[in-house]
Amino acid sequence: MKLSTNVPDKDYNLISVLYHALKGADKCDVYIKDAEEDNDEELAEFFKETKEKHMELAGKAKKLIAGRIS
Repeated sequence: MKLSTNVPDKDYNLISVLYHALKGADKCDVYIKDAEEDNDEELAEFFKETKEKHMELAGKAKKLIAGRIS
């Protein structure tokens, strides 16, 4: 199925995953800062790990997109 923009769902979905992974990583910076300001190093570390995972997913999505651009 294609969207009204003629973009296949699978391509739209891949781009959406990239977008949301990058947005998630960006938001983690705020969460890290908040945790550090509250002296909660355990929570800050969790958000740092979460950011790394978001960035890893974004990297994979970028590679897939690059291989599909025609």
